[in-house]
Amino acid sequence: MTLSDDSSIEHLALRFIDRSLPRAEWTHEAHWAAALWLARHRPELTAPDAMRDLIMGFNEATGTVNSDSSGYHHTITLASMRATAHHLHAHPADAPLHDVLASLMASPHGHPDWLLDCWSRETLFSPEARRDWVAPDIAPLPF
Repeated sequence: MTLSDDSSIEHLALRFIDRSLPRAEWTHEAHWAAALWLARHRPELTAPDAMRDLIMGFNEATGTVNSDSSGYHHTITLASMRATAHHLHAHPADAPLHDVLASLMASPHGHPDWLLDCWSRETLFSPEARRDWVAPDIAPLPF
């Protein structure tokens, strides 16, 4: 799937919301695309509890178990939503989302391991960090 225009991002986000997005299409880039679309068009769904419900429901619908070692991860979700807001605010409010997504993917946050600059692997992937917010133990988030 290519996310090179805003209609493809919207289509992905809506299928994520209604749980019809195939698991194979839920890539690292797709996570960011959905987060950007939600933040711009459905901000009420970006509140921590709403995101938890949305992601856990999607995981269940696509056969991913939400447990202490799989599925929903609260700390990663909240940190990622902070990064999403940062990238959105770094662009004009009317900037095409595909341009914001391209910029985000070209930044350090586009790398799947970006959170390991702030958290140790042990802390980030602990059951506590999956269930609730755990503050960074290496360096503060840059935003």
